[in-house]
Amino acid sequence: MTPIDTLRQADIFVDLSNTQLELIASICREVVFSEGAVIFEENTPGTELYVIADGEVWIQVDPALVTAETTLGESKTIATLRRGQSFGEVAMVDEGLRSARARSAKENTRLLVIPRERLVFLCDSYPQLGYRLMRNLAADLAMKIRSTDLQVREYLTWLHRH
Repeated sequence: MTPIDTLRQADIFVDLSNTQLELIASICREVVFSEGAVIFEENTPGTELYVIADGEVWIQVDPALVTAETTLGESKTIATLRRGQSFGEVAMVDEGLRSARARSAKENTRLLVIPRERLVFLCDSYPQLGYRLMRNLAADLAMKIRSTDLQVREYLTWLHRH
């Protein structure tokens, strides 16, 4: 599968033309991770967006940051992402610290890595591409926020019942 095929499968690149996908593919690099390898750590600077070409990625948080009841270093997997899904989108928006850890869940997990600076340059140079991509990123982040909101509500409901 080519980088363009992988980008075409990703929701954040929906409605982009072949030319726009080629431009984005030209700034990608492919990286392969072994099972369990850390892609990035929680609370580290984020400057790259990732798209899964093959394999799976665990998104994990350290519960010790909010409660003293967990063992130090123990992470909780809050999502498992698969081919065509993206992560690290918040780095495209604010260059803040990573809100979670990303780890490879399978051997030979292949990722397309897209540097923020180069993607922003493309968006500035090609406003139509920039508009579509930022609209798609906003929709993707909104969906993730709604999902997280639902999880928090379910947890609070469960907590009050026990």
